[in-house]
Amino acid sequence: MFQDYLAVIAQGIPTSLSLTAVSLLIAFVLAVVFTFLLSMENKLIKAAVNGYLMLFTGTPLLVQFFLIYHGPGQFQWIVDSFAWQFLSDAWFCAALALALNSAAYSTQLFHGAVKAIPKGQWETCAALGLSRLDTLKILIPYALRRALPSYSNEIILVFKGTSLASTITLLDIMGYARQLYGTEYDAITIYGIAGAIYLVITGIMTILLRRVEAKVLAFERPATDKA
Repeated sequence: MFQDYLAVIAQGIPTSLSLTAVSLLIAFVLAVVFTFLLSMENKLIKAAVNGYLMLFTGTPLLVQFFLIYHGPGQFQWIVDSFAWQFLSDAWFCAALALALNSAAYSTQLFHGAVKAIPKGQWETCAALGLSRLDTLKILIPYALRRALPSYSNEIILVFKGTSLASTITLLDIMGYARQLYGTEYDAITIYGIAGAIYLVITGIMTILLRRVEAKVLAFERPATDKA
């Protein structure tokens, strides 16, 4: 019975991982763009970006799933538009919700890392006659490397967040678990297996991310530590 349950629930692993990968890619690109915009110190643009950050960090991810998946269908002009073929797809809506949510939190991480850059580095760029944009092109990649440990946690959180995709009919790990429970009613075994799958995958991801961090942040370790 255990093996049968595991075989069914494991079918959702590819969906959960693909959601994680696509949403993280979109979120990272958006977060870098928003970090640039916040760092340019244009008041109007900063207000717009901060409004977006407040919206997606101040509301539950589950609510965002429901609004993105169920909301557009209430507007006929959206249903009649080209966008409906995407907005009516559960996988697309789940990826979009995860991406927009992660982009908001990642922007906060990246912008915080930019603000933590020592003042001397900003002054050096200014002394070289670099514009604000050129300065950011140099310093933001450095800030992103410094933010990697915190961003690793965001990656794990996004993977865990994919479990909410089952609430909008998607058959991910939790989707198959919920479907199986609907016929077997063995909550402890079924959800225990689902939890174990998440635990194993997050453990593997954590190990891999720690190795990446060690390589990316090697430039900060003293020479004696590298020896």
